[in-house]
Amino acid sequence: MAEERILILDFGSQYTQLIARRIRELNVYSEIVPFNKIPEIDDSIKGVILSGSPFSVLDEKTLRTDLKVLIGNKPVLAVCYGAQYIAHEYGGKVAKSAKREYGKAKLSTINSSDRFLKGINSDSQVWMSHGDTIMEIPENFELLASTDSIPVAAYRSKENAFGQPVYCIQFHPEVTHSLDGKVMIKNFVKDICACTGDWTPEAFIQQTVNELRNKIGNDKVLMALSGGVDSTVGAMLLHRAIGKNLYCFFIDNGLLRKDEFEEVLESYEGMGLNIKGVDSKERFWDELAGVSDPEKKRKVIGRVFIEVFEEESKKFDDIKWLGQGTIYPDVIESVSVHGPSVTIKSHHNVGGLPDKLDLKIVEPLRMLFKDEVRNVGRSLDIPERIVGRHPFPGPGLAIRILGDITPEKVSLLQEADAIFINKLKSHRLYNEVWQAATILLPVQSVGVMGDERTYEKTVVLRAVNSVDGMTAEWSKLPHDFLAEVSSEIINQVKGINRVVYDISTKPPATIEWE
Repeated sequence: MAEERILILDFGSQYTQLIARRIRELNVYSEIVPFNKIPEIDDSIKGVILSGSPFSVLDEKTLRTDLKVLIGNKPVLAVCYGAQYIAHEYGGKVAKSAKREYGKAKLSTINSSDRFLKGINSDSQVWMSHGDTIMEIPENFELLASTDSIPVAAYRSKENAFGQPVYCIQFHPEVTHSLDGKVMIKNFVKDICACTGDWTPEAFIQQTVNELRNKIGNDKVLMALSGGVDSTVGAMLLHRAIGKNLYCFFIDNGLLRKDEFEEVLESYEGMGLNIKGVDSKERFWDELAGVSDPEKKRKVIGRVFIEVFEEESKKFDDIKWLGQGTIYPDVIESVSVHGPSVTIKSHHNVGGLPDKLDLKIVEPLRMLFKDEVRNVGRSLDIPERIVGRHPFPGPGLAIRILGDITPEKVSLLQEADAIFINKLKSHRLYNEVWQAATILLPVQSVGVMGDERTYEKTVVLRAVNSVDGMTAEWSKLPHDFLAEVSSEIINQVKGINRVVYDISTKPPATIEWE
């Protein structure tokens, strides 16, 4: 656990993770917990933030927490619903808005000398998203800011009213539309909560390696690697902690990118990892034969993966732990206000492994976001081709081949995909997009090559820009570049005569096609 942290109580806001990210950008550790599961408020907690919420404080079954253990104990920042909740609980007045306020607004600052609003202009743009309005603030509080449309945009507890300051704001400083939001968050975290900001990748590595050594001791750990950044960084942290007592597998499920099995194994061996490659592609292809339904594909792949992993694990004695590359968004989703998400795809669920193998789980990255994992990887000197690698789905090319899976289709897609990815790299566009993919469609169309008519397959190129994959914009790749990729795929990959580009955003579309 970090020596200093900001605790965030999650009331279900879609922006809660963003609050945590903004704080971590200041090199201060932040931790999200459900509103009704407040941990012991110890000296490591320097401040508490109450998130927004889709709920209303005026509802009969509104979300409530134990404010008595927070107010006066640590500095508090209450955002949107949090601000309404404090107003409601301490005797202020909250009413349904005549019209839901959603979008940009301008602050008219009343107390610009306050520490929270230090450096903020009186017409600063903020982002509103609420259906209730604070009409009157409670006694022992004072107004800080209004907007043209609402009387209370920000307020705070009066000096010495509670012993520790309480700040309440009706807007969301964590979103980019609040132009000075980062300054306000910094003022709260660094000035009001007095956080030093020493939570760096290097500090995380040192602390995590020491914790892993103490936790695991001389036990042996088994871990499956995917070639992606999460499992690789997790493995390298374990490797630093326990060395050769970490046993890694890299399983070729026949659904990897072209030459990936050999290239990744070579990279891992160069990093000093104790790793074994397991060629199981024929087994996966046999089990997937004739399966077209995307969810069934995932379940087959998950089942066979567990079977292969089990068989390989039996070749070792005295394994006590299973290493996993779980990262913070997975943890947050599993303990969110709304409970485990029903939308988690089944290929993420390998929870059967620990039970079957009777192993304890160790997750070195479970408190990091994806961008933080990459930064830790760079500090561990992991090659950029792994650290900067685009996200790749657990089922691999199985969900990029629409319809049933055959070795021939896998080979066809691997060739087309390799051209797309390599062209992105050679044109220095790879790092400009968050994720790129090639999708093989179960349709054929007519074409002309030379003097002959063809009737061959179609591939879709997909490239998106995103921060965490929750939302995504299609990447505006240059037309000349797309034309070059299309020409090379059609000319070099026999069996494909048409290339199209996907210009859908998420939502409503998803990044992957299945």
